[in-house]
Amino acid sequence: MSKEAIKARQKKRRILVEKYAKKRAYYKKIGDNINLQKLPKNASPVRLHNICKLTGRTKGYIRKFGVSRLEFRRLASQGLIPGVRKASW
Repeated sequence: MSKEAIKARQKKRRILVEKYAKKRAYYKKIGDNINLQKLPKNASPVRLHNICKLTGRTKGYIRKFGVSRLEFRRLASQGLIPGVRKASW
Protein backbone atom coordinates (compact mmCIF):
# COMPACT_ATOMS: atom_id res chain seq x y z
CA MET A 1 0.00 0.00 0.00
CA SER A 2 1.45 3.36 -0.96
CA LYS A 3 1.57 6.13 1.59
CA GLU A 4 -1.11 8.78 1.63
CA ALA A 5 1.58 11.45 1.18
CA ILE A 6 2.63 9.90 -2.12
CA LYS A 7 -0.97 9.86 -3.34
CA ALA A 8 -1.42 13.50 -2.31
CA ARG A 9 1.80 14.54 -4.07
CA GLN A 10 0.66 12.76 -7.20
CA LYS A 11 -2.68 14.57 -7.05
CA LYS A 12 -0.90 17.96 -6.76
CA ARG A 13 1.28 17.10 -9.75
CA ARG A 14 -1.75 16.15 -11.83
CA ILE A 15 -3.39 19.50 -11.00
CA LEU A 16 -0.23 21.42 -11.93
CA VAL A 17 0.10 19.55 -15.23
CA GLU A 18 -3.47 20.49 -16.15
CA LYS A 19 -2.98 24.10 -15.04
CA TYR A 20 0.15 24.70 -17.15
CA ALA A 21 -0.71 22.49 -20.15
CA LYS A 22 -1.71 25.37 -22.44
CA LYS A 23 1.29 27.53 -21.53
CA ARG A 24 3.62 24.57 -21.95
CA ALA A 25 2.20 23.71 -25.38
CA TYR A 26 2.47 27.35 -26.49
CA TYR A 27 6.11 27.69 -25.37
CA LYS A 28 7.00 24.43 -27.07
CA LYS A 29 5.27 25.50 -30.27
CA ILE A 30 7.21 28.78 -30.54
CA GLY A 31 10.43 27.19 -29.25
CA ASP A 32 10.78 29.44 -26.19
CA ASN A 33 13.00 27.31 -23.95
CA ILE A 34 13.75 30.12 -21.49
CA ASN A 35 10.11 30.56 -20.43
CA LEU A 36 9.60 26.81 -20.58
CA GLN A 37 12.31 26.38 -17.94
CA LYS A 38 10.63 28.96 -15.70
CA LEU A 39 7.55 26.75 -15.33
CA PRO A 40 7.40 24.59 -12.17
CA LYS A 41 9.16 21.22 -12.43
CA ASN A 42 6.05 19.37 -11.36
CA ALA A 43 4.11 20.94 -14.24
CA SER A 44 5.86 18.55 -16.61
CA PRO A 45 3.71 15.54 -17.54
CA VAL A 46 6.80 13.33 -17.46
CA ARG A 47 6.87 13.55 -13.66
CA LEU A 48 3.47 11.84 -13.31
CA HIS A 49 3.34 8.15 -12.39
CA ASN A 50 0.63 5.64 -13.10
CA ILE A 51 -0.69 4.35 -9.78
CA CYS A 52 -3.06 1.44 -9.17
CA LYS A 53 -6.43 2.82 -8.14
CA LEU A 54 -7.00 0.03 -5.59
CA THR A 55 -3.63 -0.51 -3.92
CA GLY A 56 -1.47 2.46 -4.89
CA ARG A 57 1.17 0.20 -6.46
CA THR A 58 3.27 1.94 -9.14
CA LYS A 59 4.96 -1.05 -10.72
CA GLY A 60 3.18 -3.53 -12.97
CA TYR A 61 0.44 -1.05 -13.92
CA ILE A 62 -1.99 -2.04 -16.70
CA ARG A 63 -3.21 1.16 -18.37
CA LYS A 64 -6.32 -0.27 -20.00
CA PHE A 65 -7.77 -1.30 -16.65
CA GLY A 66 -6.11 1.22 -14.31
CA VAL A 67 -4.89 -1.40 -11.83
CA SER A 68 -1.68 -3.28 -11.09
CA ARG A 69 -1.03 -6.74 -12.49
CA LEU A 70 -1.70 -8.33 -9.11
CA GLU A 71 -5.09 -6.69 -8.69
CA PHE A 72 -5.94 -7.41 -12.33
CA ARG A 73 -5.25 -11.12 -11.80
CA ARG A 74 -7.30 -11.19 -8.60
CA LEU A 75 -10.26 -9.38 -10.16
CA ALA A 76 -10.11 -11.48 -13.34
CA SER A 77 -10.05 -14.71 -11.32
CA GLN A 78 -13.17 -13.60 -9.46
CA GLY A 79 -14.85 -12.71 -12.76
CA LEU A 80 -15.23 -9.03 -11.89
CA ILE A 81 -13.71 -7.73 -15.15
CA PRO A 82 -16.11 -8.17 -18.07
CA GLY A 83 -14.72 -9.89 -21.16
CA VAL A 84 -11.62 -11.25 -19.40
CA ARG A 85 -11.12 -14.90 -18.61
CA LYS A 86 -8.24 -17.24 -18.10
CA ALA A 87 -6.66 -18.59 -21.24
CA SER A 88 -6.83 -22.32 -21.92
CA TRP A 89 -5.76 -24.16 -25.04
